[in-house]
Amino acid sequence: MADLRPIAAPFVALGPSGVAVRGRLRGLTPEDERVLRLVGAHLGSLASKDLKARCADGLEHSTESWAARKRDLTAQSSSRWAGSITKATHDQWALARRGQAAHVQSLEAGITTIRHRLSLPVGQKGTRRAPGGYRSAHEWFHKTRRLHALEDRLEKVQADREAGRLHVVRGGKRLLGTRHHLDTAQLTEAQWRERWEAGRLFLKADGESGKRFGNETIRITPEGEVSIKLPTPLADLANAKHGRYVLAANVRFPHRGQEWADRVEANRAVAYRIHHDTRRGRWYADASWQIPPTKTIPLEAALADGVIGVDTNADHLAAWRLDTHGNPIGRPRRFLYDLSGNAQHRDAQVRHALTRLLNWAKSCGVKAIAVEDLDFQAEKTREKHGHKRRFRQLISGMPTGRLRARLASMADATGIAIIAVDPAYTSKWGAQHWQKPMAGSTRKTTRHDAASIAIGRRAQGHPIRRRTTPPGAHQSDVHGHRTVQADRRAPGREGPRPRIPGPRTRSVPPDAASTRATRTSKTVRDVRSDQEWVQDSLLLTD
Repeated sequence: MADLRPIAAPFVALGPSGVAVRGRLRGLTPEDERVLRLVGAHLGSLASKDLKARCADGLEHSTESWAARKRDLTAQSSSRWAGSITKATHDQWALARRGQAAHVQSLEAGITTIRHRLSLPVGQKGTRRAPGGYRSAHEWFHKTRRLHALEDRLEKVQADREAGRLHVVRGGKRLLGTRHHLDTAQLTEAQWRERWEAGRLFLKADGESGKRFGNETIRITPEGEVSIKLPTPLADLANAKHGRYVLAANVRFPHRGQEWADRVEANRAVAYRIHHDTRRGRWYADASWQIPPTKTIPLEAALADGVIGVDTNADHLAAWRLDTHGNPIGRPRRFLYDLSGNAQHRDAQVRHALTRLLNWAKSCGVKAIAVEDLDFQAEKTREKHGHKRRFRQLISGMPTGRLRARLASMADATGIAIIAVDPAYTSKWGAQHWQKPMAGSTRKTTRHDAASIAIGRRAQGHPIRRRTTPPGAHQSDVHGHRTVQADRRAPGREGPRPRIPGPRTRSVPPDAASTRATRTSKTVRDVRSDQEWVQDSLLLTD
């Protein structure tokens, strides 16, 4: 038997460090939309030039070059707009740099896998640890060609990384590539151009504590009035004092609106972003601010009232509640979601499923939810799974990152702790030890339901394996109930069960009154004494 990899200890996940809410700009006039487009296009052109300059600096970037870029931008906008543009440029460059490093790792992993499989005889079967040889000589030949292509691609990417070169597109490479496939995307050239221009607008500003309403560039009052500090070349469009333009529209934040209003009234920093949704023809304003991460509670305190184990799948969340000893309680629950459609629909589906999960956890009184610490970046490569295209699509469609971030944020607002566990062998061992015992004539236990039990038990520190059920003759109370899942340190775990007050039988007979009137009394009177005694009932256990 192959050695199993070590299992990492469970831990309580940290809460969110920031908040972002969205509100719709209602009541915009045509003049308001014209001003927003002019300001966004002007600042967007400045942001594109600044990104180009930052990419040209590469690894030789310094504070002096940053200051020079900011001075040039200030002359064409304002000091605060220049600060927002340069910060957005640095964030985008750093994100592209991390993506480039991940691409290098992906290429190296693919090359290593192909070289290993090419070194094996054709048709040799693989093991659980490593893949085998290719199925045919035809596949072997084409993989040799793919190996040379990946090696050439890796050489170019590594050269770019060492030189500090990045390939970044403001507006997105996917939208840029859609321009050459308008028929497939079912778009006209005018529709694509509208999306492209909306994606390259720049209307976002960082907050500043101590300033009026927490932001001098884009200001939103507690009543919802929106005003923008116009750049210097567009100052003639101002309709208010100090070169500001006040929109006729108001904005309201339904989610966490009171928290946002408290920050604005206290002049605490709030960052804003105004963007246009071309599909719906609407303008939105996003507000975001930082919050101190919630202090995590100890693992023992989170598990004091049991735990809910959750197994993440491509189309649903399988959940089962466990008591403090690791025993499943009640029936398994399943929270479905549909990940087809656009990104907003997928995000809404995940959010609704998590809402139902958290509501169920609150109704059960459980203060902890155990989930797997999943990361499929190394598992969905083309070279590792080969022809298993459906399996690659399955694991690629699972929203691990979005679900983890959403669950941590939503659970923090409800006071429920999220416990991350190692995902190793949970599905396999859960199906092996829990799927058949938990199934019955009226309940069908799936592999995912059994995996949720394994995840919850791992979070509690219990082994996933169930205790071996003794023979039927040994399950009586003569030898004690051996399948009880009590902890070794639980007081009285080997002692007799406490007597439950009430009738000795499992149900009271329907003619209990007549039986009580005709049965012989258990009271015995001693003829030599006026005192009476009552015989205590025997201690019975099930």
